[in-house]
Amino acid sequence: MGYDFDFWKIVMIDKLHKLKKSQTDQKLMLKGQIMSRINHIDTEIIFTEEKINTTSVQKHGAISDFAVLAIHRNTMKMHITKLEIEKNNLKSQLEVIIEEIIELQKETEQFAYILEEQKQEEIKRLLLVEEEASSEYIQSKYING
Repeated sequence: MGYDFDFWKIVMIDKLHKLKKSQTDQKLMLKGQIMSRINHIDTEIIFTEEKINTTSVQKHGAISDFAVLAIHRNTMKMHITKLEIEKNNLKSQLEVIIEEIIELQKETEQFAYILEEQKQEEIKRLLLVEEEASSEYIQSKYING
């Protein structure tokens, strides 16, 4: 009866260990996706800033051309502001995910340690059972012999 309990305890600890490893892997993939999105936003901000700096009108263009240019530049600046807000939101999400990853890694290590301890205890218990069985066999041989 104790053997079945120990076996199932080891199985459950192993399943929890694998679950925590899986959750950690999922969070690491999510972290990579967010970092990729942040890099994409950085690239888009740089591209938009270059467009702001290089957009112009002809030297002797109409006044309405300058007004359209100003509106266009303001629109691009608003776009950069929106991108920076999104980037900051992603950075805060990234910080939370990193904390979750650290916590999951700690839990994974704890379950790995507990699992190894349970396996060592099981090996000791099996060796003790074998020793008792061989001792009983030797005693029966000695008595019968």
